Amino acid sequence: MANDRQQRAARAEQMRKEREKAERRQRNIITVAIVGVVVALIVVAGFAIKKVSDDHKKNTDLVAPAGVNDDYGFEYTAANAGGEEGKDPVKVILTEDFQCPACQAFEQQSGAFLDDLVKKGEIVIEYRPTNFLDDMGGSTNEYSTRALNSALCALDAEGVTAYKKVHDLLYLNQPQEGTAGPENKELIATLKQAGVTGVDSCVNQVRFGPWIEEAYKALLDDGFSGTPWVRIDGKDVSSPTPAGLKKAIDAAKKS
Repeated sequence: MANDRQQRAARAEQMRKEREKAERRQRNIITVAIVGVVVALIVVAGFAIKKVSDDHKKNTDLVAPAGVNDDYGFEYTAANAGGEEGKDPVKVILTEDFQCPACQAFEQQSGAFLDDLVKKGEIVIEYRPTNFLDDMGGSTNEYSTRALNSALCALDAEGVTAYKKVHDLLYLNQPQEGTAGPENKELIATLKQAGVTGVDSCVNQVRFGPWIEEAYKALLDDGFSGTPWVRIDGKDVSSPTPAGLKKAIDAAKKS
């Protein structure tokens, strides 16, 4: 009897020890799993934070948008406007600043007139946009540069037709000169309104900022003094109203 009780007690003790051992093993497995999950989450969070940081890190490398020429310009043609190419269209070189009130007035007064001539194949517009108002205190948050960069992001990703859509929307929603213009989040929303997506990092990094600065220097070397600046057949148009533009275009056709 005594031996049976001792044997049962021994077996019970052995089972207790095995159960405790199993429970410890289970706790260890759970602990390791939890630690692994936590480490994985930390790693994922670290990558996410780095990506956000990289996406918002201002670019300092000189990168040119797709489709630009050596004069820091790009052409808007009848094909881009949904028309038919004409014979020997007159080139209209146009320099604008998206923060410039006079440029907005020019677009309201003469934009539709020029667009119609482009679609008819009578002219080609070579855009040479600039950010000169940032140097003149035009905004408190470098809106000229960032707005132009966002339009160039559209140009780079989708071409000149997309640039033109963004161009028109930026003038439609132009902030008052000397104030803080829309932040990058709002510019991205404008791009999406124009049908351009997938360029958030381009906007946030101001990817084409260094190129914009080089383009501005080239304009100064070419005699630039303000916007809007229109050149037709190598001559500056002092009165870029529809009447003044038509006169200069007609003269260029005859030359």
